[in-house]
Amino acid sequence: MKAKDILETKGSRVVTCHEDNTLLEVLAVFAANKVGSLLVVDDNDNIKGIIAPRDILLVVLNNLEDIKNTKTKEIMSTNLIVAGMDDSVGYLQAIMTENRIRHVPIMEGPKLKGILSIGDVVKAQMVEKEVENRYLKDYIEGKYPG
Repeated sequence: MKAKDILETKGSRVVTCHEDNTLLEVLAVFAANKVGSLLVVDDNDNIKGIIAPRDILLVVLNNLEDIKNTKTKEIMSTNLIVAGMDDSVGYLQAIMTENRIRHVPIMEGPKLKGILSIGDVVKAQMVEKEVENRYLKDYIEGKYPG
């Protein structure tokens, strides 16, 4: 199974925030959309980074008042790790695990096609294994003419 297969089922909706949004505004976007990360864009919708609730939590721990004035661009991660539409579920899992990230934007050339979470990847692997197990059980039980 590949990234494009998961996106066909999940959909390609990606929630974003602007790099000049305050962290308080970004928290509202997280709450309204129930997502685990937001891609950060500029005025031309170019991807500039990614932000997760944990990033904001670290600011809050240092000084709660900072969330009213701190801009997203000040704390977002800018070294994005991305994957392609033809990347396998195994590869996605490996880069997420290796880099300790939970969300990977899926690109096709310069164009954003969607974003996948570790939950999406695990679900896809479970479905893949379930189908394989069912096929093997049916084969062992002689359900296929031969």
